[in-house]
Amino acid sequence: MKYTDSDRTIALAGIFQATQLVQQLAYTGKADGDDFETCINSLFLTDVDTPAATFGDITHLRSGLQALIVQLGGSNDAPDQPPQNRQLDTTKYAIGIMVLERKLSKDPDMLKAVFDGIEHARSQAGHFSATHENVIASLAHTYSQTISTLLPKIMVNGEHTHLANPSTADRIRALLLAAIRAAVLWRQCQGNRWQLFFKRRKILEEAQRLLIKAEAV
Repeated sequence: MKYTDSDRTIALAGIFQATQLVQQLAYTGKADGDDFETCINSLFLTDVDTPAATFGDITHLRSGLQALIVQLGGSNDAPDQPPQNRQLDTTKYAIGIMVLERKLSKDPDMLKAVFDGIEHARSQAGHFSATHENVIASLAHTYSQTISTLLPKIMVNGEHTHLANPSTADRIRALLLAAIRAAVLWRQCQGNRWQLFFKRRKILEEAQRLLIKAEAV
């Protein structure tokens, strides 16, 4: 299958939507419910025809597209963007996730463990819902037992009160797993870190075009 710049931009937006939610949870203990559900559902939507379908459709990626535009240096009028230092956290997590995904792709035993963990959570979601606390705890456990053991670890900055909250910690780990899933999609679309430098303007233009399309629906 031939992938396009649009496909790669959608995958990147998925990574940034998840990492921005991690940043929000770490500093405030709260995150947009719809955006969170989109990220978690992406873990279970694996048999899809297009990259956009991984997230339902691009209307569910507005926050990720906005975050990507900000990180690439484009203008953004969203009133709820975090301060610059927290925006840097979002980018740091995204780059770290790409590094970890490459390591994961070379470890078949860990890949199987991640797949089995997601399948277990998927069966739980069938009884509860994709964002039920039992499902989130299961996904968080999978992340802790697998990807969290790889180096360099993702060190999440935030308020201790929120980071020490078990429920918030579980949601953060589940989102990091969702970010890994989006990074897998990025690589499947022939994306690589060099494109973030050499095709930055093209990705930015595509993200802006997709955001306009998503907001028009």
